[in-house]
Amino acid sequence: MSDKKLTQKNWSSWHHKLHKEILSKKILIPKGSNILISVSGGQDSMVLLTLINDLKKIHNWSISVWHGDHQWHEKSSVYALELKSYCEDKNISFYFDKAQKENISSEEKAREWRYKKLCERAKTLLNKYQQKQNIYLLTGHTSSDNAETFILNLSRGSNFAGLSNIESKRLLENQIFLIRPILIFSREDTQQICNNMKIPVWEDPTNTDLKLKRNLVRKKIIPALEVIYPGCSERINNFSQKMSNYNNERNDLSELAYLYCKDVKGINRNLLNNMCVEARCTILNKFLKEISAKQWSSKNLTKLATSIYEKNKGQINLQEFLKIVWNKNYINFEKVKM
Repeated sequence: MSDKKLTQKNWSSWHHKLHKEILSKKILIPKGSNILISVSGGQDSMVLLTLINDLKKIHNWSISVWHGDHQWHEKSSVYALELKSYCEDKNISFYFDKAQKENISSEEKAREWRYKKLCERAKTLLNKYQQKQNIYLLTGHTSSDNAETFILNLSRGSNFAGLSNIESKRLLENQIFLIRPILIFSREDTQQICNNMKIPVWEDPTNTDLKLKRNLVRKKIIPALEVIYPGCSERINNFSQKMSNYNNERNDLSELAYLYCKDVKGINRNLLNNMCVEARCTILNKFLKEISAKQWSSKNLTKLATSIYEKNKGQINLQEFLKIVWNKNYINFEKVKM
């Protein structure tokens, strides 16, 4: 379908904005892709479904929908059936899974369940089509979600990576990519799109439950901040993007510093100890990741970096058969003698 034909039917400024975003980032959702859209039924995911479905012929996409029924409210099964009927009317393949309440007792567990089921469905589709082509999982995250995530992570005490903006694309598993195409829109945008295009919405009533942390941030904290500093959500998003850029720069520079300190004998202790403690922790963390699956906390990394700085000789067991050892000149790994 040409742009002109779609314009005559239902092309809008929203279609144009998303179309331009996809064209400018050709690797985001390549032409001819197999797409599985996660649709809750809320305004964000319904806008995502509508726009992607309208654009699919231009990009030669094949699309399917997945819905997760959390059973958090009494109408959840009804919503799932109505959403299925909506998709069938549009000739869109529909898949859904129903969760056990005891397995999704928190926001974090529910999120883990959704991504687990999405990946399982993606693998089923890969096997069904017997193709080597990638599967692209699409979710309806917006810039508003990004601002909420920033505030939540900042409050938890996250590091730089946690304060970075939500990635628009990342690899989940082999051949399975997670894509967030509508980060270019805010929640106010998706509401306006639903109103203007008369898109049906199945809003989860638990979205108003202020016992859920994200709802509290969405309904109370951000609106209060907007009263004090109008436009703060957009500024939070801009700062989050800067944090992403800074984090990428920091990772690249730390890799260079790591290579500078490392040779065939291990990490040069004298070079390492000439750096600030934060830089020493970053380099030691990279070194540890090469050999150990254990995730070290910032507290333990600081303790290790301090010990290496203060003591000319020492060792710390990492796991059952491995330890990190150092002398006056070098830091390296050794197997634990049994």
